[in-house]
Amino acid sequence: MHEFDDAVLECFLENQLQLFPDKVAENIETAEAYLEECMAVVVDSAQSVMDYFEETGIDIEDQDIDELLEASEVFDIGDGRYLIVEG
Repeated sequence: MHEFDDAVLECFLENQLQLFPDKVAENIETAEAYLEECMAVVVDSAQSVMDYFEETGIDIEDQDIDELLEASEVFDIGDGRYLIVEG
């Protein structure tokens, strides 16, 4: 089971519409349940975002880090970490 801290959960709640047309979570509890269900990941750096996409087999050959960080499934937590949610 993943454990997401308040910063991660609040970031997802505030920015979930960047990935989804409608809200999938209304509060901290439903945000945590959703992130656990879809096996979202928190990584410690921009480079780790790139590493994650490479490890999962997503073709990122023509993209730089800035483009990956702007992907709809990547949420900047604001403290150097990133939440990756595959919708």
